[in-house]
Amino acid sequence: MRMRALLLFVIVVSAFPLLAVDIHDTRLLSEPAVSGDRIAFGYANDLWVANLDGSGVRRLTSHPGIEAGPHFSPDGKWIAFTGRYEGNTDVYVVPSEGGVPKRLTWHPRADVALGFTPDGANVLFTSPREVYTGRYLQLFTVPVGGGMATKLPIPHAAKATYSADGKKIVYVPLGDAFNEWKHYRGGQFSNLVIFDTTTYATEHVPQPAGRCNDTDPMWLDGKVYFRSDRDGEFNIYSYDPSSKKVAKITNHADFPIVNATAGGGKIIYEQAGYLHLLDPKSGADNRVKVGVAADLVETLPRFVKGKKYIRSTAISPSGARAAFEFRGDIFTVPREKGDDRNLTATPGSNDRSPAWSPDGKSIAWFSDRSGEYRLYVGDQDGKGTPREIKIDGAGFYDDPKWSPDSKKISFADNSRSIYVTDVASGTTDKVSSDVLYGPVRVLNHNWSPDSQWLAYTRNTPTYMNRIYLYSIGEKKSYPLTDPYTDASQPVFDANGKYLYFLASTDAGPVEDWFAQSNADLRATQSIYLAVLPKGVVSPIAKESDEEAAKSADESAMKPETKSSDKPADEKASADKKTAASKKVTVVVDFDGLTQRIVALPPKPGGYDSLSAGKTGQIFYLKSAGFNRFGPEENNLQRFDLEKRKEETLLEKVDGFDLSADGKRMLIAKDGYSLVDVGDKLDMAKFKLATDKLQVKIDPRAEWRQIFDEAWRINRDYFYDPNMHGADWNAMRAKYSAFLPDLAVRQDLNRVMMWMSSELSVGHHRLGGGDSLADVEAVPGGLLGADYKVENGRYRFAKVFGGLNWNPELRSPLTEPGVDVKTGEYLLAVDGHELKYPEDLYSRFEQTAGRIVELTVGPNADGSNSRVVKVVPIEDESNLRNRDWVEGNLRKVTEATNGRVAYVYVPNTAGAGYTYFKRYFFPQADRDAIIIDERFNGGGQIADYYIDILARPFTAMWSTRYGE
Repeated sequence: MRMRALLLFVIVVSAFPLLAVDIHDTRLLSEPAVSGDRIAFGYANDLWVANLDGSGVRRLTSHPGIEAGPHFSPDGKWIAFTGRYEGNTDVYVVPSEGGVPKRLTWHPRADVALGFTPDGANVLFTSPREVYTGRYLQLFTVPVGGGMATKLPIPHAAKATYSADGKKIVYVPLGDAFNEWKHYRGGQFSNLVIFDTTTYATEHVPQPAGRCNDTDPMWLDGKVYFRSDRDGEFNIYSYDPSSKKVAKITNHADFPIVNATAGGGKIIYEQAGYLHLLDPKSGADNRVKVGVAADLVETLPRFVKGKKYIRSTAISPSGARAAFEFRGDIFTVPREKGDDRNLTATPGSNDRSPAWSPDGKSIAWFSDRSGEYRLYVGDQDGKGTPREIKIDGAGFYDDPKWSPDSKKISFADNSRSIYVTDVASGTTDKVSSDVLYGPVRVLNHNWSPDSQWLAYTRNTPTYMNRIYLYSIGEKKSYPLTDPYTDASQPVFDANGKYLYFLASTDAGPVEDWFAQSNADLRATQSIYLAVLPKGVVSPIAKESDEEAAKSADESAMKPETKSSDKPADEKASADKKTAASKKVTVVVDFDGLTQRIVALPPKPGGYDSLSAGKTGQIFYLKSAGFNRFGPEENNLQRFDLEKRKEETLLEKVDGFDLSADGKRMLIAKDGYSLVDVGDKLDMAKFKLATDKLQVKIDPRAEWRQIFDEAWRINRDYFYDPNMHGADWNAMRAKYSAFLPDLAVRQDLNRVMMWMSSELSVGHHRLGGGDSLADVEAVPGGLLGADYKVENGRYRFAKVFGGLNWNPELRSPLTEPGVDVKTGEYLLAVDGHELKYPEDLYSRFEQTAGRIVELTVGPNADGSNSRVVKVVPIEDESNLRNRDWVEGNLRKVTEATNGRVAYVYVPNTAGAGYTYFKRYFFPQADRDAIIIDERFNGGGQIADYYIDILARPFTAMWSTRYGE
């Protein structure tokens, strides 16, 4: 026993360093910069400086938000960086020795620092402030002393740097597309362009055939240095503008160089989480050992709270409590009395998808605490150790549902298969697997009241869904609906005689999620009822009022005996007989079953969440219809077979869940409420205190789980089981080595991004996660205008027109009664005089949607000025886009004398669909057409554009009048 304890101590002590950041040789230092005698870098969302050898580390910033991207001024006295000190992403400068940062930009869009002009007087930065599409950025400079930014005459650029003499700028036209797509070679590949600031001439740094990615340009001694993946992993290369030759400088094969900048005659870069200093003259390349001792508050355990962490829910059988998946734990919350209860308390695992057994004793859920997702069943009061049931499915599981006898659980997995697990034995049977796999489909499965049948859906090769009934006893499935309708959400009536379901005969085009042509289409559904046994009359058969004659025996009425007058033993016996009579046995006669399907009275529409309550009652969400993007706003409806009436119980509902006895309902609407099912739903009286839910998290344990789950998601969901040739087990080992060095959540995202990029595939992105650096945004206001400086004042260089009847195209300066013109001066804001060089955007912080008084006039001295009231907007990109599109339309119309049409499509998704309809049909009578798809944002297959443009002349009609 003593030796065992000693061994355990040795294991724990030896493992402890793996759980902590190395304060002597710290990893994951990012975005480094270098000057003559110092380096700067980002770590834990703050900026730090150190000596060239890594000694003398000092923290430069400590704001709760993110400070990133340090750049030394040419003389090393200043550091420019990007920060969110005041709720917006802007450019700042701070003395390199330390001090108070100074804000240089105030525009509401993100301004990102890139460096300095060669004389050190200005900071170079990127901004989308004047673009007509969000697909690119532009270059600006702003004085270190403060003032209005100036746009450079380069159409678009994501990264850039000046030559030492200021005569050249080398830039990357578009943002890096390779960060999550290793070896990317598509149309957004990164390349370098050398721009002559005097002649505006350009020169491209040569690339090999088949393209590559060249980025992070640097000027040193007349050469351009940069990162490139032209030989596989990113390394440092040089380009000599004189000889036109490209040379490889570094030779890292195990891990790419991920950031690089230059200064003081040296290059500093990040590789495999460490910093390296490269001297291009001598060729010396040394790793810099930097030790950062920081408190790393984001790694410390803390409490988090709030309903934003709720994912899935379940109601208890009587509706006394509700279960919630909350931040990876399973909680139950009382309807009225008592406290919430954490059943799992496992910060290092993800517990999800709770389901409450109908007998009220147990709660089932899925958890990855073993390293893989398994089914767990525990006592509803949280006492005892939950039972683990291993599942041999595809890896991820969802939608557990108990059988009414609380003996079995059905669920689905990510292979779109349905299973049934026997809780007592732990054995699992596969019920069915889908034929096709679509990205937005959900499997439906529900139990019969006698627990002997499972109704479920399975798709066809044409994406139609059919309903099947699975016999638990026979372990066999029987089809209920034909393959020519899209049927879904089967649920049994409590009496076991009826099966309700939804079906659509016009869903076919909407099922094609990858087509653009169905963007406007709405599929409608109807509610149907199948009478399962033969010999049962349809519950909605036509009724007829008839007079019933009384018999002689009925006329001689006997005195009524109240149940309370009966002896106790007789009453108990009667109760047992009543209970026995309520036991349901479901009988399904498949012969002629399709002829026993009837449509219920509710009109066709968009239905969801079909649920059966007490006998003869169904509940559902109803909207006007749905398309591939989902339904519109939903109302909670009830239909009663006896009354044959549909009722609206509640409007604008997000979701609901019925209790097993059908007497209560958990409703999601502005929070969660546990209400009694009736004609009126009292949402306020029994609103659950979900905003008080809180759990103590261990960030490091969470990050390990998130990393492992990201790895498993790719393993189990990625379309190619060969993982595009990547050794996925090796990738897990390679990148999990960074986990002990994580300082903030953003570090975890970087590491997962590196790992995911090994798959070399597009549309494969990750992001999100909460962070202590998430500071509250302070949106600025915009007037929809460009400005220039004249006579020490700001003058409206251009006022963008809009469509003021359209809220998305409202132009503040052109609204009725305002009418500010191009060429007028902006003299004062809210009565306070405005003059250059004060940044005018600094006067419009937090003004979006609020009334602001502007003093404007035709003269810089203020003569003949007037005061107008305007309401600034938060984003003027729509105005800029419309101005650009309408300008192009005018140019084409004028240049072709109206013979050629011009149509701009920003993407092949919803916006492109809208733009095409807006501009194509009014110009359909022209001889030719220009389709402008520059900076296409992607989307679906552009079949709608193609169909319209390729449509042949097929017919016409003539009228007596008109042309």
